[in-house]
Amino acid sequence: MRRVVTDDLDALLDIFPPHIREPLYLQSDHSDLLEVVLDLGRLPEARFPDRELVLNSEDVSQSDINYIVSRIGQFSGDNRAGIDHTLHRISGIRNRNGHIIGVTCRVGRAVFGTMRMIQDLIESGKSVLLLGRPGIGKTTMLREVARVLADDLKKRVIVIDTSNEIAGDGDIPHPAIGHARRMQVATPLEQHAVMIEAVENHMPEVIIIDEIGTELEAMAARTIAERGVQLVGTAHGNTLENLIMNPTLSDLIGGIQTVTLGDEEAKRRRTQKSVLERKAPPTFDMVVEIVDRYKVTVHPDVTEAVDALLHRRSARAEIRWMDEDGEIRREMITPSFGMESRDEEPHTKPLRFYLFGANRSRLEQLAREQGKALKVANDLGHTDLLLTTRSYYRRKPQKIRDAEALGIPIYVLKSNNAAQMRQCLDSLYSGETQDTYVHHLQRLLAGRGGTIANNRRGQHGEGGESR
Repeated sequence: MRRVVTDDLDALLDIFPPHIREPLYLQSDHSDLLEVVLDLGRLPEARFPDRELVLNSEDVSQSDINYIVSRIGQFSGDNRAGIDHTLHRISGIRNRNGHIIGVTCRVGRAVFGTMRMIQDLIESGKSVLLLGRPGIGKTTMLREVARVLADDLKKRVIVIDTSNEIAGDGDIPHPAIGHARRMQVATPLEQHAVMIEAVENHMPEVIIIDEIGTELEAMAARTIAERGVQLVGTAHGNTLENLIMNPTLSDLIGGIQTVTLGDEEAKRRRTQKSVLERKAPPTFDMVVEIVDRYKVTVHPDVTEAVDALLHRRSARAEIRWMDEDGEIRREMITPSFGMESRDEEPHTKPLRFYLFGANRSRLEQLAREQGKALKVANDLGHTDLLLTTRSYYRRKPQKIRDAEALGIPIYVLKSNNAAQMRQCLDSLYSGETQDTYVHHLQRLLAGRGGTIANNRRGQHGEGGESR
């Protein structure tokens, strides 16, 4: 179905001590290796697509980790290193003193044929955003996109390569990106600046960006698109709906705002007076949701899809997949979006809160006093809302970043006291009898960085910040 070129697996295996390397070579499917995980004091493990393998009965020692670190490149600010002229990636785990006590060694591969399902979209000259869960193959697809645009279509392509994720380690980019040029980014914090520098200094026709994850990067992407440069990038989130629910990245699809309609217009639309609307034209013309390595869902018109989702209508989309003979199959669909189906039913389930720095007992007591149904979730992936405090949010710990990546709304309390929590509950649970889910989502998404009280009353007042 496709041709896979392993990016010199021997170069990766050679960095391991012999007692870890040799068991890997003994595996009949060692060419399918995904990654090797080594943590101090634990058994070394290898991960394959369908199984995990313990490589040795002895725990990993500090000397094992030092052996690996001495045979790879320098770790950058995001704790990633590589091997010259390969796509392999080694990520470090450090202790409080900064010493590396664990590594994740991920196999990098150049895969040819991954973009056939979307080649016509890429060749159209329009900007395309790829969505999908981690490890689904977004970065792999970007490599081939860069190569096809640069080599086959002879376009001026620049790859913005944060942590050498796309074109490999070393000063010479990996052949997988063809004749595309590569601009390295030392740390993720600098990605937005390098994006703008690429446009201003090197006159590209196409820019390739991996993992747009911050508001600054979303703004830089819009600036690039407004200058007529084609963008092909990836972002956190599995679906278009995830982006709409992520205030940090919603600008990629036009941004979301709350609009108050007049009485006649509300009657004409048969909706409540306060509705969600798109603020501006989308940065990306098309969105591709990568379902798996052989199946994608294409939203060919982001403007139409976003407006339909906000107005609780269906919009056309296309499923594409590769069959066993390597042929591309297509089917048009009109998906029923989650917001639409959820709005048709009364809100009978309690809101699920994930607390990060917020006082659980105080929140539950206030909820009981007010008769509010809520549940405190232990799993970030099964929650409706992350509740935290301003001091925690400003430090941007991993849980906050994970919530933003998953598109989970974040409510930021100015302080961890009863008054702030009471106002939070009042804001989130008001209007339960009318279009509850959309009403709740509007309050969470409206006014980036403003207070929920501001969004409701149109004036300044106390309240938590909705992120």
